[in-house]
Amino acid sequence: MSNRNKHLNPAKAYEPKRCWVGDTHKIIYDTLEEAELAAKVAEYDHSSGPLKVYKCPYAEHYHLSSS
Repeated sequence: MSNRNKHLNPAKAYEPKRCWVGDTHKIIYDTLEEAELAAKVAEYDHSSGPLKVYKCPYAEHYHLSSS
């Protein structure tokens, strides 16, 4: 194991960055492309309807919405 990886905890779950939009704590996507890919993955994994990508009205990132 490399020195760089020996301090990683494989049992610790990944926590995405989030911000408040209204009363919802939404996941932050840094780029439009990242958000579009996340929308496609979520639609496939969860058999959800189409998700929309929108630019956060409060900062320079993107979120997903089902409406």
